[in-house]
Amino acid sequence: MRCGILSIDGMRLDSGMSWFEENSLQATNASFVIATYGKCIYWIDGEKTILERGDFLLIKAGVHYYGKSVPTVFHEKFVIQLSINEDILFALPLLFTNSFVKSKAGCFDLILERLRTVWKEWQDAIPYCSFRAYSIVLDAFSLWCRELDRGDEATITLQHIEKMKAYIGQYYRGKVTKDELGACIGRSPNHAAALFRRVTGQTISDYVHATRIRTATYMLKESLLTISEIAEYLGYSDVSYFQRIFKRIIGLSPTHYLKIQI
Repeated sequence: MRCGILSIDGMRLDSGMSWFEENSLQATNASFVIATYGKCIYWIDGEKTILERGDFLLIKAGVHYYGKSVPTVFHEKFVIQLSINEDILFALPLLFTNSFVKSKAGCFDLILERLRTVWKEWQDAIPYCSFRAYSIVLDAFSLWCRELDRGDEATITLQHIEKMKAYIGQYYRGKVTKDELGACIGRSPNHAAALFRRVTGQTISDYVHATRIRTATYMLKESLLTISEIAEYLGYSDVSYFQRIFKRIIGLSPTHYLKIQI
């Protein structure tokens, strides 16, 4: 799909322990890689780089690289093939100045949640899924560039973010407040909320909802509970509100989502 400054020429999900790929200098596509599990190795223009969960990697078109799995280590990653219009080179110079860019992405959870849904639509050839994929790539690039503009986050900052995510992961079924997260990392509530949003690209509330809905998608597929029972389990007393949040995040109602899983 071509639309404006870039086009999406393909998307795939690599997983396993025996992946290998080599790209020639004549390749016309750029590769946007999002590592979701484990790790793998790339050699890009002769430079070795290890890709791990939470990393974004963008390799320019015409750059020689090869990559492979780490022996005995399972990994998973999304790879999106892109054709780039020259206009994007000026709009996002941080991403296209060098042959490749790789970093840990604070917006990883936000982008991955949306990408998994679109990947399912892509496989099923659901109408307009390419437009949704296009919007995710642009959103990922814009949020990633903000992070690159700020430079590497301090180790203590990343530790604080992981602590807050872990706290949410434990208590997401209840009401999680900035006061609780501030106490979790030993900072003021406002500092915790601002830090969380700056690094992840999401508010605390958005992240809690996303965590709940991720659990909801699993429960819809794997449990015998009704939509109302799942909503109540996840802390939503109003099932209509749960359905609105689900559709906002996933793009489908719980009922429609369940149908396409069958």
